[in-house]
Amino acid sequence: MEKLIITAALTGAEVTRDVQPNLPLTPDEIAEAAYEAYKAGASIVHVHARDEEGNPTQDYEVYKEIKEKIEAKCPVIFQPSTGGAVWHSPEERLQPVDLKPEMATLSAGTCNFGPDVFMNSEEYMEKFAQKMLDLNVKPEVEVFERGMINNTLILRKKGLVKDPIHFDFVMGVPGAITGEIRDLLYLQESIPEDATWTVAGIGRHELPLATTAILLGGHVRVGFEDNIYIEKGVLAESNAQLVAKVARIAKELGREVATPDEARKILNLK
Repeated sequence: MEKLIITAALTGAEVTRDVQPNLPLTPDEIAEAAYEAYKAGASIVHVHARDEEGNPTQDYEVYKEIKEKIEAKCPVIFQPSTGGAVWHSPEERLQPVDLKPEMATLSAGTCNFGPDVFMNSEEYMEKFAQKMLDLNVKPEVEVFERGMINNTLILRKKGLVKDPIHFDFVMGVPGAITGEIRDLLYLQESIPEDATWTVAGIGRHELPLATTAILLGGHVRVGFEDNIYIEKGVLAESNAQLVAKVARIAKELGREVATPDEARKILNLK
């Protein structure tokens, strides 16, 4: 079984300091959180930027500053979000891809997102995939529903996404696929045999899905974007604490954790 890739989703676009006082917001705070997560076992950091008021932003310059500060601290894979917040335009969402990161997210369809709608039309998906292809940025395909796997395979057929594809199953978002283990098995069995995958369980789904992914040979995403608690009713002190918990479970289950360079090899980044 391949070594386990742990992704730390450090901030997200929805969480605020009102509910998680330890949330990193500034470029310096996000870079420090990335470094601490790396030391705990993360090989990828998934990044949503915030502006000076703490609001979600897709501004190129803010992402550039975050990327440079992270790279100065540690060798993790920098993976910016192109999802942004639900109100960002496609042009705004695409700005971080111009930094030519090793990876970036590619949302593979439209879904309800709590009270909002996360819009990803066929036009959007093709535009995002083409830009990543042109700039040699590997997409992490974000799957919120089973049909998004089909959308991805259509992109592959059009030559916009290359094999092997890497999927991220985001599970437990209100309005999208639920976070039951049966749902993870369904998604995992629906992707191409040579594909790799990560699971991001939202809230209480994080730990059961992470443990299942470790056993199945998949990979795991944790962090404040998805879950702010280290255990029921107890706020996590940091993203690194959540990463360390998954690394500890993996060790108990006999699966080694990948370094950033090992993750690059598994994901065909180098």
